[in-house]
Amino acid sequence: MKFVSWNVNGIRACVQKGFMDFFHETDADVFCIQETKMQEGQLSLDTPGYHQYWNYARKKGYSGTAIFTKEEPLSVAYGIGIEEHDQEGRVITLEFDAYYFITVYTPNSQNELARLSYRMQWEEDFLAYMKRLEESKPVIFCGDLNVAHKEIDLKNPKTNRKNAGFTDEERGKFTALLESGFVDTFRHFYPDAEGIYSWWSYRFSARAKNAGWRIDYFCVSECLKDRLKDAKILTDVMGSDHCPVVLEIE
Repeated sequence: MKFVSWNVNGIRACVQKGFMDFFHETDADVFCIQETKMQEGQLSLDTPGYHQYWNYARKKGYSGTAIFTKEEPLSVAYGIGIEEHDQEGRVITLEFDAYYFITVYTPNSQNELARLSYRMQWEEDFLAYMKRLEESKPVIFCGDLNVAHKEIDLKNPKTNRKNAGFTDEERGKFTALLESGFVDTFRHFYPDAEGIYSWWSYRFSARAKNAGWRIDYFCVSECLKDRLKDAKILTDVMGSDHCPVVLEIE
């Protein structure tokens, strides 16, 4: 099984930059996108052989997620069942026979950490949501988690210590998530790999200089660890300020 996740930073723009070619070439079993930045009816994607599920933010041109899956799920849920968190189209959950599959676009803590306290509440509530699901079957989740976990996960850790995505608070929440029984699949295979990132600022020629951050993830319940085959970050794929990440399982 092959799973792909990509923050497309606006699917309507990404479609103009080769999204559909990559989608078809990849031939994933499940393909997830975040930050779709569109409302229902603004774009129709022709994906023969796939079921499509979209979660739109109420605010226009903002946030949003989608999943394309070859296998039809047993059930689909949008959001995490908490009104405060379910206005921005950030979560889709598909239930399959053997596991739940979730895509998520974690709220950014924003400039001057204006949204950090909300982010902390989100982290607690999203983890609690996944742990409830896990009581009945394992969980695979992916997306833009808006955190670089350790210093190895970004080019310039020292100058970003108090910036959104690398605060002690955000990193601590991700540590707690892993300690609760989830596996960061990329680090499972490549614990010491340096200089491999999934997001680069559009400013300062950051991508050309590879001054990036690894903030896009596939994580799985601990009990799925033996089924993992590989995790990849496709740094050569253009079309967004993020690149796709991939998980292969048996």
